[in-house]
Amino acid sequence: MRLIIISGRSGSGKSSALQLLEDAGFNCIDNLPISLLPELIKRAEQQTTKGDTPLALGIDARNLWQDIKQAPRVIEALRSTGVECDVIYLDAREPVLVQRFSETRRKHPLSNDCTHLLEALKQERELLTPVSAIADMVIDTSSLGLHELRELIRSRVVGGHSEGMAILFQSFGFKYGVPVDADLMFDLRCLPNPYWEPNLRKKTGLDHEVAEFLRSHPKTNKMEADITGFLENWLPSFQESNRSYTCISIGCTGGRHRSVYMVEQLARTFLHKFGNIQVRHREQQR
Repeated sequence: MRLIIISGRSGSGKSSALQLLEDAGFNCIDNLPISLLPELIKRAEQQTTKGDTPLALGIDARNLWQDIKQAPRVIEALRSTGVECDVIYLDAREPVLVQRFSETRRKHPLSNDCTHLLEALKQERELLTPVSAIADMVIDTSSLGLHELRELIRSRVVGGHSEGMAILFQSFGFKYGVPVDADLMFDLRCLPNPYWEPNLRKKTGLDHEVAEFLRSHPKTNKMEADITGFLENWLPSFQESNRSYTCISIGCTGGRHRSVYMVEQLARTFLHKFGNIQVRHREQQR
């Protein structure tokens, strides 16, 4: 049986992710206590001839603290019985979460007359630590709209389900914050910056002129070779440790020139080594 656990702080997009999985044929249950999960799996397997009906479970701050602490033990026990379980944790920067609550005028489940929203978000992060610590995939939804989030879940969880490890190469700009979903991160701010070339400033790393500019500098080629060598050495070990997903984030100052170019180069290189390669340019949506 395949089980997807969706968790994360309120306002990060858990409900939208569950809705997408439901549309994709998963049986979805929101806010089921962790302690009841083994019995649920047992009954689900008994009700299907092959136990192959996919199941998605939402876990959030409405679960009791003592129950959430059981998550690592319960999930490991399920995996030992042959259940294919992936834990997806959604999060966003706190100013973004505050803005989303302000726009929707929803009440945070942990907020009350004595606990304001920002404090509730911080408490929620601590409460969900046992789940975030064992997550197979962490997705930063700060810069994602509803459509982008659903497409990301569709590609990485639904469409990306196959033998082997899924790898996401993601470009970003440090000036907009470090992505929380990065498993590996590389900083390109030491490379020559096309931004300071007037004819390249409004272009991106997807444009031929920017690519030619960066290729003309030995530092760029050396950085690409070093990152490629590191990944060639260590990604097989990641895969051997039964990881389902790895997010490799490449950052520069604004996330539009150097990091975009490098992500495209790396994705092209590793497409021939790993079957499931995905690309995302975070700041291209700004």
